[in-house]
Amino acid sequence: MAHIRQGDTVVVTKGREVGKRGKVKRVYRKAGRVEIENVMMVQRHTRPSQKNPQGGIMEKEGTVALPNVAVVCETCDRGVRSKAVVSEAGKKQRACVRCGTEISTPAAS
Repeated sequence: MAHIRQGDTVVVTKGREVGKRGKVKRVYRKAGRVEIENVMMVQRHTRPSQKNPQGGIMEKEGTVALPNVAVVCETCDRGVRSKAVVSEAGKKQRACVRCGTEISTPAAS
């Protein structure tokens, strides 16, 4: 079961972007990193191409290490650790360690 999934709302717990919240755009499992909307913005110098005829300096999201982010619990309204619990239907779910509330799984996109 995954600690962080695409579509989760997370908060950054360490680094220069500490305290920022955002939605997970992409998870890089092998690299152990996660891309979050409007967090860790980096500048890339790009050449002119057919896709981008102007070229120049573009801003895009960088990645943050997985241990440096925490899932936000809607009930606690803070970054929390998650644990695995088995629901009445026999399905594995993620739950908040502090309050026990189920952390909703984002819709598959």
